[in-house]
Amino acid sequence: MDAYDEGSKARHLPDGPDGFLPEGPASAGSTPDSTPCADQESTDQESTDQESTDQESTDQESTDQESTDQESVGEESTDQESVGEESTGQESVPQHHDSQAPTAQAPGPHAPAADPPVPAPTGIASLPLRSQIVAALALAVVAVVACVHLGMVFLHVAPSNTVTKQHGRAIDDWIYPEFEQNWKLFAPNPLQQNIDVQVRAQVRGADGGITETGWYDLSALDGAAIDGNLLPSHTQQNELRRAWDFYIGTHDNDNHPVGLRGDLSQRYLRRIVLLRLDREGAGGKGAVVESVQVRSRTTNVPPPKWSEEQVSDTPVLRELPWWTVPEEDVTDARTEASAG
Repeated sequence: MDAYDEGSKARHLPDGPDGFLPEGPASAGSTPDSTPCADQESTDQESTDQESTDQESTDQESTDQESTDQESVGEESTDQESVGEESTGQESVPQHHDSQAPTAQAPGPHAPAADPPVPAPTGIASLPLRSQIVAALALAVVAVVACVHLGMVFLHVAPSNTVTKQHGRAIDDWIYPEFEQNWKLFAPNPLQQNIDVQVRAQVRGADGGITETGWYDLSALDGAAIDGNLLPSHTQQNELRRAWDFYIGTHDNDNHPVGLRGDLSQRYLRRIVLLRLDREGAGGKGAVVESVQVRSRTTNVPPPKWSEEQVSDTPVLRELPWWTVPEEDVTDARTEASAG
């Protein structure tokens, strides 16, 4: 049976020229099963891709590892520098191992700043608690009195209002006679007269005899004390002058009291002249003033040369009656004169 016989075991050659097998080593032992196919090529391609991916992953891991190593080296360098600074700070503070007290050294850069010294209290705060309370109360009383005085003076010089109408008596009792206000300097016609207040007295000497002194020009004495004095006192400038104005304002031309303050103004002026007489030693040592008489000597101020105004230059005298001096006024005058 030849090769071309048909049968169940007949082998068919592949299509080719003249039905021959291809030449080459593959033709001798190659079978249809050993021929490479598309599946095998896909598998090889996937293997190649997998290897490439693994290689790239390995390279990436190597790069990450190197970055991590570099950061670790940087952190170690920073830690090393910190340790160096700490060691430097520790070395700047000297260690004392002996029993003696350490010497004061300048504080290091990291040493805490010392607290500033607390200043000692001064003024009222330096006093004990009880003294502080007393001082605070005294200041409060002074402040209240000052406010009341300013309020009284304001109401006294202010135009008539409801308060002055209801409490005018209380205001006058506070103001007169020591704090009376005179606004004539700002009037349309200011004072143009020189007024001298003079006084004389009847005194009882040590032998019991009564003698009369001459006139003491009290205004001239005040003027002499003011001349050349850069800081003259209020009493030298205004006490006597205001007392005389107070008396004139509360008495008529016949020296009769007008209003309720007439007797007050008389007693006030009498006490002032008694103080001056005792200061001047009227009647000699040991003499006692029994009665006094006050008078004023008024002279017009001459007008300036360019003025055509004509005024009299003749002095005008106004004498008051004799006033008997009570014993208590004499005692009070001597007490005040010795205290002054």
